[in-house]
Amino acid sequence: MSALFNLAAFVVTIGILVTFHEFGHFWVARRLGIRVLRFSVGFGRALWKKVAGADRVEYVVAAIPLGGYVKMLDEREGPVPEAERPRAFNRQPVWKRMAVVSAGPAANLLLAVIVYWCMYMVGVQGLRPVVGEVLPGTPAAASGLTSGDEILSIAGRPTPTWQDVTLTLLDEALGKGEVVVNVRTPSGAEQALVLDLHDSALLADEDLMKRIGIEPWRPQLQPVIGKLVEGGPAERSGLRPGDRIVAVEGRPVETWSEWVEWVRAHPGQRLRVTVEREGRRVPVELEIGVAEEEGRKIGRIGAYPRIDETQLAQMRVTVRYGPVESLYRGAVKTWDVTVLTLKVLWKLVTGQASLKNISGPVTIAEYAGVSAAVGLSAFLGALGLLSVSIGILNLLPIPVLDGGHLLFYLVEAVKGSPVSDRAQEFAQRVGFALLGALMILALYNDLVRVLR
Repeated sequence: MSALFNLAAFVVTIGILVTFHEFGHFWVARRLGIRVLRFSVGFGRALWKKVAGADRVEYVVAAIPLGGYVKMLDEREGPVPEAERPRAFNRQPVWKRMAVVSAGPAANLLLAVIVYWCMYMVGVQGLRPVVGEVLPGTPAAASGLTSGDEILSIAGRPTPTWQDVTLTLLDEALGKGEVVVNVRTPSGAEQALVLDLHDSALLADEDLMKRIGIEPWRPQLQPVIGKLVEGGPAERSGLRPGDRIVAVEGRPVETWSEWVEWVRAHPGQRLRVTVEREGRRVPVELEIGVAEEEGRKIGRIGAYPRIDETQLAQMRVTVRYGPVESLYRGAVKTWDVTVLTLKVLWKLVTGQASLKNISGPVTIAEYAGVSAAVGLSAFLGALGLLSVSIGILNLLPIPVLDGGHLLFYLVEAVKGSPVSDRAQEFAQRVGFALLGALMILALYNDLVRVLR
């Protein structure tokens, strides 16, 4: 069911992003007097088709929802009646062609502003950025951050949620410098700490927060089972929701983390477990399942802890603004995410950030599914981030992408004549090769994340 939900969320997400992107090309082309023949969302066999308007534009929804296209009248793709030639794309001055091509990425950035605007009006939900654990020997420990500190701002930018903290620290780490972190201590006092982000190794893996040394606050969990995975080792062995783990192999268990350590350390083994159930103690023979994490085997049983909802509710925060301020913050958020995306891309190109950060359709599907399950605000946030990413990706100067076409037109504007067909054909092949390599890398990263 989860996979189907993720797939549905992925199709909806990609459908929105592609439709808006292609509508940018379509709208500008029509406004500049260029005839559009087809507007397609998706590739392959048409699932739905309609012909409408004076120009008899063919509107199509196709079977493969991984992109789309706008087909315009063009003499390079077939004969064009003489009366229609002034409306052919290839006959347009270079500035018009550049405007049409750049309209797709611009539409994605505009969509991000709209989406973030709606997100801030709906209300951004998150957890207060209270530090749970500071890992020794890390920049966070050296700065003086301690467990229980609430991060109020970073480099002067307010951080009401953990998401804000993560994105701001990523942005600052890309700048490679010292950053001032304002915190509120458990006693209520406020102080400014200096966090050193000079170490380039911070970007060598996906888990930036762990490398900086900050673990988010988590509630102190009692060793009480809240939910079981259907058909998992815990359920098969006879454990039930509400069971309190009292002892393992005769040794007492005080917290859920102790219980997790026992399970992880005994993959494929049988453990004698004592649980408290309805006021009496019950022995259980628990057979631990096996999973793999970072190349080593660990134990898994398919059980989740019972969480104190009252304690968790105290840590939740909702950030909401009025329509005007939400629009302003939506524009600022789009700008910040755009700049951050460009910085990450530059670090990837120069080898200063890990290629593990590149994700493909599987990760995007999971991201879309999880955010949709969490709620509207989370889904809008994910949609805005992906819209910016697609807009920026399409502007890269790679032939076959919008940015590659813009590069050709820029050369044409400078030299006064189009780039030769032979040069364009060679560049297209290189572009397909680069894009193919990027897709293979993204799919490989997806599979590694799924299988580990």
